[in-house]
Amino acid sequence: MANLTISVNDEALKKARLRALKQGTSVNAILREYLESYAGVHGRQQQAARRLLELASKSNARRGDKTWTRDDLHERNA
Repeated sequence: MANLTISVNDEALKKARLRALKQGTSVNAILREYLESYAGVHGRQQQAARRLLELASKSNARRGDKTWTRDDLHERNA
């Protein structure tokens, strides 16, 4: 993987770092993803899957108290 050095306004970088921190990521990761997208390195499907996993990891949704066994999930009606 190559390294890239860019020049950016101090205030813009500060705000970007704070926003990235709130999102649980880094400015480096955001720029890497943007450049990969811009360059067309990954297909739309891979990007959608990555975004879905990112959103799922940030979700507060839970499955509740209900549990199922494998037999329950594969129960057939006779």
